[in-house]
Amino acid sequence: YGEYVRNFEKAMELVKTWMDRSLQFKAIVEDIQKQEACGNLTLQHHMLEPIQRVPRYELLLKDYLKKLPQDSSDRKDTEKSLEIISTAATHSNAAIRIMEKMKILIDVYEMLGGEEEDIVNPSNELIKEGQILKLAARNSSSQERYLFLLNNMLLYCVPKFSLVGTRYTVRTKIGIEGMQVNETHNKDYPNTFQVSGKERILELQASSEQDKEEWIKALRNIIKDFNLKNETFGIVKEKEEQVSTAELGRRAPRWIRDNEVTLCMKCKEPFNALTRRRHHCRACGYVVCWKCSEYKATLAYDSNKLSKVCKDCYVIITGKTDSEEKEEKKRKGVMETEAAEVSENSVICDFLHYLEKATKPWHKVWGVLPKNDAMVLYLYGAPQDVKALTTIPLLGYAIDENPRGVDVPYAFKLTQSRFIYVFATEIGR
Repeated sequence: YGEYVRNFEKAMELVKTWMDRSLQFKAIVEDIQKQEACGNLTLQHHMLEPIQRVPRYELLLKDYLKKLPQDSSDRKDTEKSLEIISTAATHSNAAIRIMEKMKILIDVYEMLGGEEEDIVNPSNELIKEGQILKLAARNSSSQERYLFLLNNMLLYCVPKFSLVGTRYTVRTKIGIEGMQVNETHNKDYPNTFQVSGKERILELQASSEQDKEEWIKALRNIIKDFNLKNETFGIVKEKEEQVSTAELGRRAPRWIRDNEVTLCMKCKEPFNALTRRRHHCRACGYVVCWKCSEYKATLAYDSNKLSKVCKDCYVIITGKTDSEEKEEKKRKGVMETEAAEVSENSVICDFLHYLEKATKPWHKVWGVLPKNDAMVLYLYGAPQDVKALTTIPLLGYAIDENPRGVDVPYAFKLTQSRFIYVFATEIGR
């Protein structure tokens, strides 16, 4: 019955459409309507009967009960009948609402390419959806994104090319538990707000002031309902910019943007493009230099991955002292020194083309000569690699600036006994 009621409007539209489009269909319907069994009523009228039946029974019984004398022998049966039919009416309405919610969830499931099966659940409900702009954590550049807000999660999605309708890929799934929503003020980007979850922090830009207010209201209502249902009665803090000490590593931080600081937020030394570049602590979100971010710790919010953190966060998360970390670094092999770390404190660093053997193709590598180890050439696969491919101790090597048999420009050769390395730079400096 609930399914019939839910599909009633669509069925009526289909009948009307085909009565207009098909003369043959129209003739068949009109012929049936002329039959005595139809009582000279239209097909649409008969289709409406089941919709009206249960509410009509309820109204008739209520009216009948009002007119019954208090001492009537019929009163007890009438009251019981009214209770049954009222329950049926309530159940049918509830069934209709559940089916409508499930239909919406199935539509969302299909838009996500069928990859989020836990969405189609009777306990879930889609609260709000819509396009939004995501502001990049580093430089405030914006990217088009799409949000699906359910009663227990926020799906942060990116548009996906498709020939069969609108499709999205879920980039991040943020749980409502522990979520916070704050309005932000950015003079270059109006109508912004921040969603802070355990899994990630998003700074978003709505299309208008009204759209922003609607998103903030919807999110805060869901957070409030979630907290009440879980008997936590937590209150969203309006002004909590950074992760508390107790939550370090358990909750994604808000990244301070590169253009918001000119000094390392730990050692206060000024940044520059060559020797002191900006890095982000993955635990607190501060912008720090390489010296202040040469630590690593596992972060619970990021599936316990080993991530770059500042010294203060390292001590809090791991419980180790700075001296213990330095002792561990002494035991670490030279090959495990990060490319970014040695590049920022180097005599020279740049891309090189490396020829292992004359019969093999050239390989592009990232070469570094560190200031504290200038007699060793470090070769990495890329500038941000955490481990070197190889190292070459340069002491005793001869340099040939015009090697024979090499037909590429800007080539040079390192030779020592039986060891030969051929390189080429990208420009002739």
